[in-house]
Amino acid sequence: PQASREVPVELVTASASGLDYSLTPAAVAWQIPRVAAARQLSVEQVSQLVAEHTQKPLVSFIGMPVVNIVELNLALDALRKN
Repeated sequence: PQASREVPVELVTASASGLDYSLTPAAVAWQIPRVAAARQLSVEQVSQLVAEHTQKPLVSFIGMPVVNIVELNLALDALRKN
């Protein structure tokens, strides 16, 4: 409910298998409020972790940045343990 009505296309057209290891920063940003609420973290905390786990392409005009979802989830889990 707290997300904008404009859903990033890849969240609608991706495989939905739950096995995607990376998503675009826009797709991840759209989910930050929900993830923060579910994990009882601030939006700022989750945003910082997203930024830390965003991988930029080696050459800026080839490819686009992606967020490593596996590493992001491990970092989120580590916060819960502390």
